[in-house]
Amino acid sequence: MYFNKHLLWVKVLSWRCALGCCCMHTNMAEPMELLCWGGDWDLPSVHSDSLIVLAYAKFSGAKLAVKSIDWTWRTITASVPQLHYEGSTVTEPAQILNFLRKQRFNADYELTAKQGADTMAYIALLEEKLRPALLHTFWVDAENYVNLTRPWFTSHSPFPLNFFVPGRQASLALSRILLTKAESPLLNITEVEGKIYSEAKECLNLLSHRLGNFHFFFGDTPTSLDAFVFGHIAPLIKAPLPSGQLQKHLNQLDNLCQFCNTILKNYFTDASAEKRMDCSLMATHDPVDANLQKLTQLVNKESNLIEKMDDNLRSSPQHRHETKPSARASERNSPLLSKH
Repeated sequence: MYFNKHLLWVKVLSWRCALGCCCMHTNMAEPMELLCWGGDWDLPSVHSDSLIVLAYAKFSGAKLAVKSIDWTWRTITASVPQLHYEGSTVTEPAQILNFLRKQRFNADYELTAKQGADTMAYIALLEEKLRPALLHTFWVDAENYVNLTRPWFTSHSPFPLNFFVPGRQASLALSRILLTKAESPLLNITEVEGKIYSEAKECLNLLSHRLGNFHFFFGDTPTSLDAFVFGHIAPLIKAPLPSGQLQKHLNQLDNLCQFCNTILKNYFTDASAEKRMDCSLMATHDPVDANLQKLTQLVNKESNLIEKMDDNLRSSPQHRHETKPSARASERNSPLLSKH
């Protein structure tokens, strides 16, 4: 009897030790970290590829430690979105989604073989037909670039990178458009523009027809296709674009707009979670990055003050009075006038 009790206690202790080890392993497991551009316009990120990964993570239940690259040196050095986990680094939405599936975060597990094939076909359609128009709208269209895109990325990049990041991104966007769409005899961006927007509108019409009256593309459960579509159309719907012919067309497709709003409402409206994420983002910035952000803000303020002082100086009567004699003096000293 004594021996049986002793054996029972040994088993209990061994089970407790095993449970303790499991708990320690779970707590010590390194979380998956995602680098992406920050959010605005009621979106968790203004970057399409980052939105794709963020949406899929929500759909599949993957817990990500999201780190914004805003106001850091990574605005020019990092390829986003970028996933870090246990020493591995994965970029590009398709590769990141495959990596998450290997970690057993699969939003497509209920799809049939035909639905899986349809998913691949529609994602290819998005990349070929809608992506070039999206790049053109934000990075090549002069009115949108000057009034929206460049100011946003300038204000979210540290000094002095704020002078280089928007131009670099615009150059990459233009190169990608010309590489994929500038077929002979369409050799420049002006000639390509009409073709780009025509194909994009056709793509949006096909997506709207495919979605129909469903909440998501394959019924009531979101999948990777929903993540890709959301990442492409959400910035077009939410961004305050000064010039938006594609945005106007998209706003006429009510089911796609409702689709986007449903995802934002169901998966990205936890105010307390957003506040915690904002706090964690501030906490995870390096001290150097925080100093860069402050320096950038100071430089922007100084630049604005200098511009205002110059404007006031030019508009002052004293400045106009002083410039006229100097102009007359220069006329008297001009060698061309002295000959006469």
